[in-house]
Amino acid sequence: MNRLIRRNLTVNVFGLKTRWKNFCSDSAAKVSGSNGNHSYVQGEKPGSTDNFPQHDIAIVGGGMVGMALACSLASMPLTKQLSIAIIDSNPALKGGASLKKGSPPDPRVSTVTPATISFFKDIDAWKYVEEQRHAYFDKMQVWDYTGLGYTKYHARDVNKEFLGCVVENKVLQSSLLSRVQCTDAQTTIYSSRLTSMDLRPSGSPTVAAKISSKTTLNDPGHLAKLDLSDGSSLYAKLVVGADGSKSRVRELAGFKTTGWNYSQNAVICTVEHTQENRCAWQRFLPSGPIALLPIGDNYSNIVWTMNPKEATDRKSMDQDDFVKDVNSALDCSYGPPPKSSIFGSHNLFSWLNPDVTVSVDEGFEVPPKVVKLASERMVFPLSLNHAKNYASKRVVLIGDAAHTVHPLAGQGVNLGFGDALSLSKVIAEGVALGSDIGEVTLMKKYEAERKPANIAMMAILDGFQKAYSVDFGPLNVLRAAAFHGANYISPLKKSIISYASGDQRLPLFT
Repeated sequence: MNRLIRRNLTVNVFGLKTRWKNFCSDSAAKVSGSNGNHSYVQGEKPGSTDNFPQHDIAIVGGGMVGMALACSLASMPLTKQLSIAIIDSNPALKGGASLKKGSPPDPRVSTVTPATISFFKDIDAWKYVEEQRHAYFDKMQVWDYTGLGYTKYHARDVNKEFLGCVVENKVLQSSLLSRVQCTDAQTTIYSSRLTSMDLRPSGSPTVAAKISSKTTLNDPGHLAKLDLSDGSSLYAKLVVGADGSKSRVRELAGFKTTGWNYSQNAVICTVEHTQENRCAWQRFLPSGPIALLPIGDNYSNIVWTMNPKEATDRKSMDQDDFVKDVNSALDCSYGPPPKSSIFGSHNLFSWLNPDVTVSVDEGFEVPPKVVKLASERMVFPLSLNHAKNYASKRVVLIGDAAHTVHPLAGQGVNLGFGDALSLSKVIAEGVALGSDIGEVTLMKKYEAERKPANIAMMAILDGFQKAYSVDFGPLNVLRAAAFHGANYISPLKKSIISYASGDQRLPLFT
């Protein structure tokens, strides 16, 4: 039976600034027809309260993380019958993302970890990614501009096939949407933006239809009311804020945040080589790291952190000059490339563990030269932001709405996918027990699971950012020692790879 789908948009708001030391303590189913803004899809119509549709869950934000949650819920036996609204006006959700074959990759990409890939496979979405452009990599080289140290990681160090996969954001989003469209999920897309939200709506309009949940909480007093920019409204038992770092849901629900700006911008773009790049490269420079990430078809993605003035200058400079700057930043600017260990050799560390990793004997390599700029250059300000709470009655935050991190390790979206997986499991648990899925006690289980893991990753990334922001002789030597320790101490290297892959926590946090 065909089902009514509306499609609408997400709005955002900035969070508050405080100090890092407060963190730990505060811490569419298939479309078969359309009519204007309404499209008809398979599945049953949502219930309604007077003239307003009623859903079990309203996901505000249909980006990668919000769509991953919808896809996960649609894939689980206990939750696939739930009525889900997605509120986002992104045209990609209305008509499908425009993915032109043969065109250069979009500069907005994500490095997804093996844990995220496993999640996508579990919800049967990864096969759609593999049909489009993506690039696995099994090696990574990280080094310091002083030339005093470097570290190489290899997937074989931990008996894996790859360390990660670089995928365009629009490919991830369209793959998740394609998966949702192939399920019997009761998903309705509203092409509008959230303007206001009432968590205790007044009045008692009559319920005209049953909703899919087995609970009988159809009284609007037990629902949240969402008003949209096109004048329409809807009710939901649970509102999920997946609307990014400037989350409107977070603002309307009154969640407080803590964080700070880094006084750094990231310049991102797509570049071209004469041959395919199969390794992820990252060099720490005085103003911030530069990363060169493979994206397939002789293309790589650049993520270059620098101060705002440098970012403005490099965004507008001549393309050939920009390419020269990129090659210099990845090669010999600020200092020579690392040669041999300043500590002699890995024999200094061999007594710690005789189990030497595969990558320990691989020498330093120079990254492939960039020959051409293949996309526009985009600039984004960088900040760290964290919601003091993720959940309250009828409202929960996931992804960048709950936390934003420095991009130096590419972990931001992976934390968001971890949130989506955790929340979907908690919701399934609530359904199994016959609980009200909007109850704060249930949502606090999600917060208790995800908040410590997110804070740990945020602290590590913030520590890296600060440690590599200072050019001071003794500190440079300590950084070199850390690089060589990570390269030659096998247990440490394996632990770092596993943690970055999403498989386990570092011993420090266990």
